[in-house]
Amino acid sequence: MRILEPYKNYFWDVYNPLRQNVKDKIDYVLQIVISVQRIPIKFFKHLEDGIYEIRIEASSNIYRIFTFFDDNKLVILLHGFQKKTQKTPRKEIERAKKMRKDYYENK
Repeated sequence: MRILEPYKNYFWDVYNPLRQNVKDKIDYVLQIVISVQRIPIKFFKHLEDGIYEIRIEASSNIYRIFTFFDDNKLVILLHGFQKKTQKTPRKEIERAKKMRKDYYENK
């Protein structure tokens, strides 16, 4: 079982304004991330340099939440966004790397 820990308010800033049906889907996928030993690639994908994305599809919208591991058990949830293009934007990945760096500097 994994522990999810949001870093600062980045995750909540994205999550809180969403409609309830989208929040329900995010909660469902996060429960899979917490409890399944091998998370299906449909929901969880390594991007680069230890940054992963949690993938959520709700209705016809696609959402991504960036994350990384700390001590092999802790999943730190960073920011998220609604995906509108086929490829994950480079600036979003770089933003996640900066947040991870900030996390370790303040740990």
